[in-house]
Amino acid sequence: MEKKAIVVGSGIAGLAASVRLSHLGYRVEVFEANGYPGGKLSEIQLGAYRFDTGPSLFTLPEQVDELFKLTGRNPADHFEYIRLPVACHYFWEDGKQIKAYADINAFAEEVETKLGEPADHIRQSLERSAYIYDHLSPLFMHQSLHRWKTWTSPHALKSYLKMGKLGIFDTMNGANKKQFQHPKLVQLFNRYATYNGSDPYQTAATLNIIPHLEFNIGAFFPKKGMHAITESLYQLAKDVGVQFHFNTKVQKILVANKKAVGISTDTESHDADIVINNMDMVNAYKHLLSDQKQPKMLLRQPKSSSALIFYWGIKKVFPELDLHNILFSEDYESEFKHIFKQGQISSDPTVYINITSVYKDDDAPKGGMNWFTMVNTPNNQGQDWDEMIKTARQNIIKKINRILHTDIEPLIEVEEILDPRTIESKTSSALGALYGNSSNNRYAAFLRHANFSSEISNLYFCGGSVHPGGGIPLCLLSAKIMTEIIVPKNPKMN
Repeated sequence: MEKKAIVVGSGIAGLAASVRLSHLGYRVEVFEANGYPGGKLSEIQLGAYRFDTGPSLFTLPEQVDELFKLTGRNPADHFEYIRLPVACHYFWEDGKQIKAYADINAFAEEVETKLGEPADHIRQSLERSAYIYDHLSPLFMHQSLHRWKTWTSPHALKSYLKMGKLGIFDTMNGANKKQFQHPKLVQLFNRYATYNGSDPYQTAATLNIIPHLEFNIGAFFPKKGMHAITESLYQLAKDVGVQFHFNTKVQKILVANKKAVGISTDTESHDADIVINNMDMVNAYKHLLSDQKQPKMLLRQPKSSSALIFYWGIKKVFPELDLHNILFSEDYESEFKHIFKQGQISSDPTVYINITSVYKDDDAPKGGMNWFTMVNTPNNQGQDWDEMIKTARQNIIKKINRILHTDIEPLIEVEEILDPRTIESKTSSALGALYGNSSNNRYAAFLRHANFSSEISNLYFCGGSVHPGGGIPLCLLSAKIMTEIIVPKNPKMN
């Protein structure tokens, strides 16, 4: 008899989970409160300008490809992407600029020429990043950390002897200061902590695994924009028979005798053999599982940083800007103290500008650019966001003007703002935190919710707020880990 699975939420992990479960023989229905799929990975159109609204960096594209291959399709027929020749263009107030070329030797030479940092330091750092990835990714990215067999595997046993080399006992900043001589290069590599909403002065040096993804494997761009990831997987899910219910908010995950048996909406109940929660874990327990035992220790964990984003249609082309651009703050440590200690935005924030029209010219009218302009912020703790946004906007514009030698405000043709409050209201992310629980301690990986419930059978979890973490690749892997728990090793369910 065919079994039924209900997925709560159609974020990128929910879409991946629906495809995988359908492939395993389940009849899958997805319930989504919004009128569109994708969660944070969505898009908006402002006049003649199109913007990807959420994640802007694309790594490990094979995780998307795998879903098409799983269903017998050629990924290239459904989803196309390119490897970027420049991962990011970095700017400082003193006029220094660094292009992080995808070619590691070119990047190393750029750093030596511009900063006087020996080129070998870049190569050694990326070799160390690859070493961390090779030892930790099989454990932390591809398997559940909440099952004993993960920790008793031969790979795990070998890794225990190398914990010091894997960075678990140092901070990211501490490790980078040992690796690099120039403070600007330390700052550049410290930036990778922000990829999961962390503070490089607190988080473990194991997060130096991230540059491996961007350089040794590569940073990529979907030819139709980041939202194409959502669109392609949504279409794939429909093609394999997944049924979607949009504008349908789930009110409760139904539990009987400690077993998930379905969900209820405003109007009706739906039975299921298994339920998959793709909603933020904290809000799921708060709203959908409020009458069940709460994982209090996990719920109390500090949350990651959030973001303030200005979607600006700019009626001018800046040829010096690339797809990914960073305008660094003068005092990076102070910026993170503002975010994580004071709950405020620094008066000199690091500004990230993502411009997809550099590679996808129909995202902006001729002679214009679509600027996704973002600063890292604290999550929502009841601050006066209206005043903070007003001040931050002024500081961001001043910084852009200083570094790019321009007057940007008259060039802003359209504008929309996303802040921690609207991030929470649109995506159900607790406190507007982008990556769930904070990773600002060495045990952070163990302080994420498992991909299954230990209290309620037939209830599973995927998405950025649970293991293995936030960001597109980890969200997709959370769906994979989860489905391998549901049906271990079986290529097809009988």
